[in-house]
Amino acid sequence: MSDAKTDPKTDPKAVPPGALPSRDPGPEGAVHLDVDGAVASVIFDRPQARNAMTWAMYEGLARACEAIARTMSVRVAVLRGTGGKAFVAGTDIGQFAEFGSGEDGVAYEARIEGFVGRLAALEVPTVAAVEGWAVGGGLAIATACDFRVATVGARFGAPIARTLGNCLSTSSLRLLTAALGLPTVQRMVLLADLVPAEELEHSGYVLRTVKPEALEATLDDLCTRLAGYAPITMATTKVLLGRLVAGSTEPDEALLRRCYGSEDFGEGVAAFVAKRPARWQGR
Repeated sequence: MSDAKTDPKTDPKAVPPGALPSRDPGPEGAVHLDVDGAVASVIFDRPQARNAMTWAMYEGLARACEAIARTMSVRVAVLRGTGGKAFVAGTDIGQFAEFGSGEDGVAYEARIEGFVGRLAALEVPTVAAVEGWAVGGGLAIATACDFRVATVGARFGAPIARTLGNCLSTSSLRLLTAALGLPTVQRMVLLADLVPAEELEHSGYVLRTVKPEALEATLDDLCTRLAGYAPITMATTKVLLGRLVAGSTEPDEALLRRCYGSEDFGEGVAAFVAKRPARWQGR
């Protein structure tokens, strides 16, 4: 057996120390869901293509979201890519090979909005753990999460003006603009810049930028905090914020009634008065 060491700078299959390993999902890639107590992990697994999304992976993301929504014990979800080089490097170019007209583009954008919308609609808080690139569809997925933690050197963008020559829908641009601000979206899309995580931390889009070796501990601390808070408050607030971003005028009475009428609200008041930690049940 050879004792030669692999050079991670030259070997595309090499996994940086501490990076999430692949489960060898094949050329189409896969999305895995792991649940450990209150934390669900959604893992984009196609490292040979920097986790670029195929339709099979988008469908896997949808199934993972549906499973999380059905699992009452889950209080927070973390999304991340394998290999340490990318979160998600957009949609795989092969998905566009059979486009024959503008109608295919309309259908594509609607389909992507549906997948991203399922993620955004999750009632539990979501965290994107970004290593390397989060571009195109990866930027949309990261932005649909509630929080983003990135490693030093991570980049975010949608450089379609110098790559594919397509465009984003109003829905996608609204989501990006609400999270990043108009000037940053213009820089990402019109100037085709890949913006460093460190810069986006200053604006609040990235919650924290950490060294790779500190990522796991940072995620653990964040998930512990989020999982320990009132789940109905989380769910109600997420829905209301989503309506606010979308410009919805739908009445909020039903959501307010759900939250104020919950057993958790009564428990929260009682715990506060008694000066003890609340025991949240999610009902």
